[in-house]
Amino acid sequence: MSDPVIPERPLPVSANTDIHWQESGRACSARWRSERGATAPRQVVLADDTLTADTAYRLACAGTALLWRGDFQNARQLLQAMARRADQVPKRKRAKVPAPVSAAEAFHQQRLAQSQRARTLGMILIEFNADYSIGLRRAPDVKAACTEAWGEAEANSDTTSGHSVASLRELLGITSAFEWQRVGVEVSSLGAAPNNRIHPHYGVFSPVRGEYIQLVATAHLPKPAKGQDGLTAFDIGTGTGVLAAVLARRGVPHIIGTDMDERALACARANVAQLGLQEQISVVQADLFPPGRASLVVCNPPWLPARPGSPLERAVYDEGGQMLSGFLAGLSAHLEPKGEGWLILSSLAEHLGLRSREALLALFEQHGLRVISRIDAKPLHPKASDASDPLHQARAQEVTSLWRLAVVTSSTL
Repeated sequence: MSDPVIPERPLPVSANTDIHWQESGRACSARWRSERGATAPRQVVLADDTLTADTAYRLACAGTALLWRGDFQNARQLLQAMARRADQVPKRKRAKVPAPVSAAEAFHQQRLAQSQRARTLGMILIEFNADYSIGLRRAPDVKAACTEAWGEAEANSDTTSGHSVASLRELLGITSAFEWQRVGVEVSSLGAAPNNRIHPHYGVFSPVRGEYIQLVATAHLPKPAKGQDGLTAFDIGTGTGVLAAVLARRGVPHIIGTDMDERALACARANVAQLGLQEQISVVQADLFPPGRASLVVCNPPWLPARPGSPLERAVYDEGGQMLSGFLAGLSAHLEPKGEGWLILSSLAEHLGLRSREALLALFEQHGLRVISRIDAKPLHPKASDASDPLHQARAQEVTSLWRLAVVTSSTL
């Protein structure tokens, strides 16, 4: 077919539960899956290998989803062609010199553009059978990857016959994450290969930025609390468990990693077991702090106070700085006397105008904390030197810091 036939009126849809379309003269439905919580598209048409990239891009921009019925590899190529069109700068915009904007405005504009791009490219849809197999020519076997991301395949239901639909873009993210989980990420601070890999699970942020890990690997450890046989540490928001593992490799004998996310908890526990650190590290579900006190409390909260667009983005964006504020507010109640809180935080929010250094220092003071010292590291990721990045000016100034914090006492006033 050349151009899909668009229904005269959108078919009804249950938001974020089922997706509906018409095929061979009958009404069809399936479970809708979206990691970022996007509502199921209301306008759905069938598409195959005869669909041109220009037509596909036009339909996707207009909010029409394309349920793919052609060759799977051709769908991937179509997605790549649509991405090139999404990234093209219109000629009329190229001719104009852009008006200067603040760093904060540039940040919000980029996030809006990224959101719009993701929505458009997410309009190529793939249908899955009840066992997560895909009934398309040259479709890969994604059953293991989908099971890892979505859980065990469900039994058939009257509504969906066990089938489900997700965007091709999301599926590619799932298979890529599954490969990362299989291979793992080498972390030099954990020692020599091959026993130094962290295996991130789907939906859990991968420890690809090594500078913050290196800070925790080299900062001077506090002494154990009086009467204790060894240092006790908390790793707040443990994620993959990488920082807890680094502390364990440094000889810290008692570590509790906390998280609220079920995927992160499963990921951290699997990494702790794979590294053979079960005797030193416990992973528990807790809203920030576990019960009790520790001589060292480490936290690497999301660095940017903005609303996350998906569960995975919660590792980067902390709306209103809630986790940062919660950590600082509860730190003094969970530190042993002479204990230290290690806050790992990037200065990118400051350079983007999202949070000032004065506001951060005021939070320390508000919660009865003082700065013992600060250790800085320049970022190592490629975006820091990418001059084409809209946020390059802010990224070029970014510094990641480990703030060593202690509770203010009468003797330090």
